[in-house]
Amino acid sequence: MKVIPKDFVNYKSSPIFDHNSVPKMFLHEHNTKAGVYGKICVFKGSLKFYGFSERRGKVEQEEIIETNESLVSPPQYWHKVELLDKGTQFKVEFYAQRDSDIAKQHLSERDSNTF
Repeated sequence: MKVIPKDFVNYKSSPIFDHNSVPKMFLHEHNTKAGVYGKICVFKGSLKFYGFSERRGKVEQEEIIETNESLVSPPQYWHKVELLDKGTQFKVEFYAQRDSDIAKQHLSERDSNTF
């Protein structure tokens, strides 16, 4: 289980997504920016996380995230998700080092749910 370093802050959060609103890119291989951790938080249902050894690489990690559970994806890690039932609801929180440019750029958004 990956852990977000203590000097990182939540600088941005997505809205809550469901089967109808999940961005298509989340369902295909993608990664987070350099220096950014993504925390996937499931509120309802279950979601399967796939982690890849490299872009278009082999699956090296498969985790099921259930209601009220979360999983952290490290910076620049290739991954995708699969919603396991129609009722699944989740959001993604993004974390960067407190003094990083990306965290500073999003100071006004830090307490909002903009994506």
